[in-house]
Amino acid sequence: MQERTVTNKRENRNAFVHLPPLVRLEGICKSFGRVRANHDISLDIRPGMIKALLGENGAGKSTLMSILSGRFAQTSGTIYVDEKPVRFGSPRDAIHAGIGMVYQHFMLVESMTVAQNVLLGQENSWRISPRAMEAEVAALSGRYGLPIDPAARVCDLSMGEKQRVEILKLLYRDSRILILDEPTAVLTPAETDQLFEAMWRMADQGKSIVFISHKLTEVLTVADEIAILRRGEIVDEFHESDVPNETVLANRMVGRDVVLAVEAEPVTPGNVVLDIVNLSGDGLESLSLTVRKGEVLAIAGVAGNGQKELVEVVCGLRKPVSGRVEILGLEWHRFYPRPPRKGKSLAYIPEDRQGLATCKYLNLVDNFLLTTRHAFTNGPFLNRKAAAETTVRIIDEYNVQPGHIDGTARSLSGGNLQKLVIGREFFREPDIIVAENPTQGLDIAATEEVWQRLLEARKRAGILLITSELNEALQLADYIAVMYRGRFMGLFHKSDTAKVEAIGLMMAGVASPAA
Repeated sequence: MQERTVTNKRENRNAFVHLPPLVRLEGICKSFGRVRANHDISLDIRPGMIKALLGENGAGKSTLMSILSGRFAQTSGTIYVDEKPVRFGSPRDAIHAGIGMVYQHFMLVESMTVAQNVLLGQENSWRISPRAMEAEVAALSGRYGLPIDPAARVCDLSMGEKQRVEILKLLYRDSRILILDEPTAVLTPAETDQLFEAMWRMADQGKSIVFISHKLTEVLTVADEIAILRRGEIVDEFHESDVPNETVLANRMVGRDVVLAVEAEPVTPGNVVLDIVNLSGDGLESLSLTVRKGEVLAIAGVAGNGQKELVEVVCGLRKPVSGRVEILGLEWHRFYPRPPRKGKSLAYIPEDRQGLATCKYLNLVDNFLLTTRHAFTNGPFLNRKAAAETTVRIIDEYNVQPGHIDGTARSLSGGNLQKLVIGREFFREPDIIVAENPTQGLDIAATEEVWQRLLEARKRAGILLITSELNEALQLADYIAVMYRGRFMGLFHKSDTAKVEAIGLMMAGVASPAA
């Protein structure tokens, strides 16, 4: 893989070390019914510092930042801004106090330009000419090292460029504290490095940045301070110079020894389960690939480059425009619209685990039945008792916490919800598995568990893995295809060292080296 050379280039860190915090959280507690999300959290956010917030899924990071950004009100405790107590009734209150958050799912108007999105909702912005708006946004982007064409329409931007627009929106509002939630999940390695440069520049100008991430290498690269949450409490805080190493951070996050690496035992390839030849249309360009039972083929690339369209064709959500798609020996139009449910079946693990994969207001038994109902029916009759017993077994086998089958899907953390979805789909004993960013947003322990489950399934199925995580592709895949703007920049075995080294460049659209 292409070597990352970015290093922490902070220039003015020492100028801010002794300044009082912009924000102080003191004794923050938050409960949802009987569930304790945050307990007695005290945390300082100081000017000119990048504070990384680490923790497992369900550790309370998102809840804590939702309180700070005005989405939730704390059950008890106090927020101090400039050493004065405040209580936010809405995100607008937090924004007025200089606190803004960039979420994983962007909130932009796709049909508008960059400049219009940045100035949207600002007083008197309707009086400013388009040219003046664009000049103002161009100056702002230059100041913070966030290059963007202010006249471009958002719908034409890459995911990395859209993220810059969200950050510029906060900077235009003069936010002093910026909360970035998993900001590198949608970025190429080069875009990630560029984001880090911009974060350091913002910090050098006195901004405070809270960086939420599960990528420990990136945390060690960019953060000045690190706070670790476990089970709703702060268990450790480190300054950059005090951090022992990545392994210690991972162990403190999880509370046990964790090594994020797996041994993929060789499996003799079996029959072809997926064969695609010259698939084109809907933004796809002459895609060809073959997946055999016992193989993992990873589609690597930044989101928005045709992966969604490819997955929808394979999973029957979109008809192929041209080319040939053969699934388990059947042409696409013969396999769909009524694919087999057990035996010669396809399982789909969607990226959208809270929308497409599950129904958040249904309990765990009903969510388990969404794709397995046929196994518990006799004619029109549903054996709900057997379904509940099987759900309990899957919850226990896959360590889904908390394991209450009467709880709703929305009560589970992202990692636990993903384990439920994987357990449900593997119960069907599929011959082909389409796993779409299966560990995105998951903590290191949940990621380790999902990887192990996928490698176990590889012994009886072929796996099409769509991932934006290069390490995930290299750990799990036998073959890797790098996707950019609807076409493959390269498709190769992971033993091809030259092409593995060029993956980062291929993700940015640079042609792969010759074999």
